[in-house]
Amino acid sequence: MPESHQTNEQARNEVRAALEQQRQGFYNRDAAAVAELYSGDAKISDLAPPLIRKFDEAGLALWLSSWDGPVEVTGDDISITIDGDLAVCFGHVHVRTRTQEGEDASWWMRTTICLRREIDAWKIFHEHESVPFYMDGSFKAALDLLPQDYDQ
Repeated sequence: MPESHQTNEQARNEVRAALEQQRQGFYNRDAAAVAELYSGDAKISDLAPPLIRKFDEAGLALWLSSWDGPVEVTGDDISITIDGDLAVCFGHVHVRTRTQEGEDASWWMRTTICLRREIDAWKIFHEHESVPFYMDGSFKAALDLLPQDYDQ
């Protein structure tokens, strides 16, 4: 629907639905369902090297299959800003899953997802995920932080 005929609330609901589809795709370890959300030119800056890369469905499928069970991605503080055909979503998400050895894995990370309205749907064209690292010389990822551990 052209932007001029769509309310901001309708657009917000569509963006929320896209984020929910992404969440469900991760939970079901369904890379194809997640891949539907990305534009053909999507650039990703996530936790694994390199610093930035093109979205890769096969790589996502491999990562999802490396876990034993669902990959739960939840976040209740995601902020959504929409301006015309662009949407920016950011906040914290919690990832929970289980390793192939049966151990629980869990971490919080920062996320920013940028979408644009294409012909028939909102598509992700940029995604950035990160965790801070300790600046004490260890360069260890700070996976023990919680969302409330921030400087107000």
